[in-house]
Amino acid sequence: MAVKLIEPTHVHSIEGIRLAAASAGIRYTGRDDVVLIEIAQQSNVAAVFTQNKFCAAPVTLSMAHLKDDTPRYLIINAGNANAGTGQLGMDAALATTKAVAHHMNVMPQQVLPFSTGVIGEVLDASKFENQLSTLSENLAEDHWLIAAKAIMTTDTVSKAYSKKINIAGKDVSVTGIAKGSGMIQPNMATMLSYVATDLAISSDTLQTLLSQVVSKSFNAITVDSDTSTNDACVLIATGGSQANYETLSIDEQNQFKQTLCWVMQMLAQAIVRDGEGATKFVSVRVEQASHFKQAKTVAYSVANSPLVKTALSASDPNWGRIMAAVGKCDDEDLQLSQASLSINGVSVMERGELAASYTEQVGKQAMQAEEIEIKIQLNLGEAQHTVWTTDLTHEYISINADYRS
Repeated sequence: MAVKLIEPTHVHSIEGIRLAAASAGIRYTGRDDVVLIEIAQQSNVAAVFTQNKFCAAPVTLSMAHLKDDTPRYLIINAGNANAGTGQLGMDAALATTKAVAHHMNVMPQQVLPFSTGVIGEVLDASKFENQLSTLSENLAEDHWLIAAKAIMTTDTVSKAYSKKINIAGKDVSVTGIAKGSGMIQPNMATMLSYVATDLAISSDTLQTLLSQVVSKSFNAITVDSDTSTNDACVLIATGGSQANYETLSIDEQNQFKQTLCWVMQMLAQAIVRDGEGATKFVSVRVEQASHFKQAKTVAYSVANSPLVKTALSASDPNWGRIMAAVGKCDDEDLQLSQASLSINGVSVMERGELAASYTEQVGKQAMQAEEIEIKIQLNLGEAQHTVWTTDLTHEYISINADYRS
């Protein structure tokens, strides 16, 4: 059951982006499981991919194609990750891109393939070819929500966010979709995300923006600490609004960055809210660290601790588990005699000692909320970082035990 997450009902179309979905029967029956995204000429495309060394064939091929040319089409399937399939997997990914290229009259290197689903099963590329006519005929600018549903695997809710702002007298939109529910931790998590804007942005600037915003969104989440084989996040700038990022004032550029960051953070948080078996959405905020790496290390240590996550599931204010997770970090600069801890605003520990005002009853009440903020103040400097995570429930085990059956 997703934590305070509902199905999206409306997003803004992006001039220069068309989408379509179809049912290819790759793993699922009676539902769309293949998506084609068309990108207008003159657009720029940036992407980041999983850092898992056991990465899937479509990841390897997409990275290679992205270096060779500017993509015109993205082809995505759900239900089969095409990972751990050796040369057969690469052959399937290549066959898919060639089929799309032939049908849409572009070069194969202008097609990027993406897959998500079960690892270790060979992907049948012919199933894509059978749906290309349907996909090409159904391409439309307003099919974002259809695409968001089609890329789901264990997700219970589709994920799409959008925002329109006025910059330099032009309406500029940012719209994105994502999928992800389990095997979630950067860099990146089992997630796919496709975000587009009608602002014109140069290729180098687009890649820089994506890297900056990913660090504050998709690379700040964890459900189960497992980095996927197939993660990818694509950012597209079409220029359809006739506004250009490079000619904007600093304030206008910052306004756009904030909008892009909002869309991607909402998508990232939606993945956590829909975490497999999750009943709670948890923010782990580390403040006053000596440096950013320290803040990030501490935040992930707490967010990934099975003992902390099971305590969260039981609404058990076992704050000792939280501080033990902090203390196990390999950082000689940590001085926990100076640290303070609060849970949903309830002061638990102050400067290394139990807060005089704290009681078990107050702590348990704070832990019963669906949304929980764990705040750790190290009192060592000015660096900070927030990681979003979930509790760990019996349902998570059931979902993953049954996933391949």
